[in-house]
Formats: sequence, structure tokens, C-alpha cells
Amino acid sequence: MHLNHITILISAKNEAGNISSLFNSLKNVDYPLDNFEIILVNDNSTDLTGSKAESYKDDFPNLKILKAENKKYPGKKGALDLGIKNAINEYILITDADCTVSHCWLKRYSDKFNEGYDFLFGNAPFIKQTGLANSIARFENLRSFFLYTTAYKLNIPYSASARNFGFKKSSFNKINGYYNTNETISGDDDLLIREAVKNNMKIGFIPDKDASVYSCTPASIKDYLVQKTRHTKTSLYYLPVHKLFFGSWHLINIALWLTLILGFYNKLFFIPLIIKIVADLIIVKTNEGKSNYRFGLLEIVYLQILYEIFIVINFVNALFREDKWK
Repeated sequence: MHLNHITILISAKNEAGNISSLFNSLKNVDYPLDNFEIILVNDNSTDLTGSKAESYKDDFPNLKILKAENKKYPGKKGALDLGIKNAINEYILITDADCTVSHCWLKRYSDKFNEGYDFLFGNAPFIKQTGLANSIARFENLRSFFLYTTAYKLNIPYSASARNFGFKKSSFNKINGYYNTNETISGDDDLLIREAVKNNMKIGFIPDKDASVYSCTPASIKDYLVQKTRHTKTSLYYLPVHKLFFGSWHLINIALWLTLILGFYNKLFFIPLIIKIVADLIIVKTNEGKSNYRFGLLEIVYLQILYEIFIVINFVNALFREDKWK
């Protein structure tokens, strides 16, 4: 199939310690060097992000490094907007500076764009490491994978991961870019999907494992909560159909866990709880292979409990805590 010319766009703020892994993975991408450019927008970093990126210009003569000066929008969206304006290609793929991309990443997107899609997203698993924060984040990511792929199959896509996200520049401009997504400083992925849905754009999902983009989880529970609070705040601005889908799912799950308490008054209440636990096991085991994860049976049970608890905590934090980009 025809190989499109693609712009890889990276917004980086204080990522000097991470970008080597990203650039090294880009060296292994199975795609002609002449068919893509890389734009890294250095978003007012106070470390050596800029000079570290400059050191890869010998490997990537197609690399442009921009400074995020006079941004039109605050936060990451402003840096991305600057990069998109400077992109010379119609097809744009966004990833983060702390990620590693799979070898067929560009090829899978190119093939899918040839089918006429305006916006595309792929799988973005977290790398397995030690620690409770890593387990919780990976489990939450798997559950999110299940939810956004299910919504996609129901033709009500609501979410994408910004580290594995692509679109046509003309389609981005047609929906006025990030102009209508400024309810929150985040939302450079979810709220852009919202605008694409409102404008009847063709949205696609790339399930191929060799198009996955990997990244590390937050180092601590505190960092995880800060990240998820930012993401949850974005969900407050979803379309009504997406809020209904998303909210109904979580309310049902939380309500079923509450039957644990009622079961001590009437053992019949344990029945829906048992059904829920079995359903959770089936959902996780069915989606593990697709999302590049593996969890033990007991691990699934306790992580599911923590997952629902953190859903509530993140929602409360989203209502009352200020959102900020690093």
C-alpha cells in the first residue's frame, strides 16, 4: 500500500532523562526516513531537554526542534498546536517524550489512513515494573482499554491515548483544532475526539500489537493520583452520551461492591457480587492479550477493588483540585 508522509509530533517539558528511549525506538521504526519528519516542541524546559534532543539530529536529519514561545493555548495543547502549525505533512502522529514506539507504528497508521480515517488511536500499555502504583496504573489502563474499545465498537468513541494518537491535519483544522477544547488544560486527546464526533469525522482504532506505544507508570501513588485527577477532570466535559456510558458503567460497578455490606444482612446480596467478580475476571482475562498485560486471578480481585476506590477519589479530586501541565 501507499506509504504516506507523516509528521511525528512530541511535546516535551523537562524530559531530558526520557527522550533517549523514544529516539532509540524511532531508529527501529520500519518506515523510510524520507517519508516522515519529527517535530519536538520544547515547552519551556528547565533541564537539558533541548540539547539532548539536538544530539539526535545526526540520526534524524528530518528532526525539527521548536521552542514553545507565544503559545496560543495553555499547557500541552499550546505546544502541540505550535507543532501542528509547523508540520509539513498531512498526516500527524502524536506521542510523548517518555514513550517507546513499536517497529510498525508508522506503517500501521499509514495503512489505516489510506482507508479514509480522519482520526486514529492505538493501544498504549504501561511497562511492568515493581510497586503498587505500577500495578494500579497498569490495571486501570487495561480497564480503560476495555471501555474505550467497547465504546468504539458501539460507535460512540469517547477517548484516546495522546501518546498513540493520529489525525489528518486538514481534519484537525476543519474542527478548529484545540479552539473548542479549552474547558480544561488537559483534553488534547479526549476533547479532540469529542469535537471529531460532533463533526461526524471518521474515527478508527488500530488494534495491532506492533503499533503499540509503551510508557512507564507514575512512580508513586501520589503521582498516579495527580495524573488521573487531570484525566478525570477532562471526562466532566464529555458529550452527554459518553457521560451516560462512562457514568453508568462505574456506578453499576460501585453499587455491586456495596452489596458486600448488604450481604451480611441478607446472603442473597452476595449473589450479584459473585457475578460481578466472575465478570471482572472474564473481562480482564479476555482483554489481557489484546492490551499486552498479564494479571493473576487474586491480583485481579484486589486491584479491581482499588480501581473502584480510586475512581471515586479521582472524581472528587477532579471537582476540587486545580489542573496543571507539569
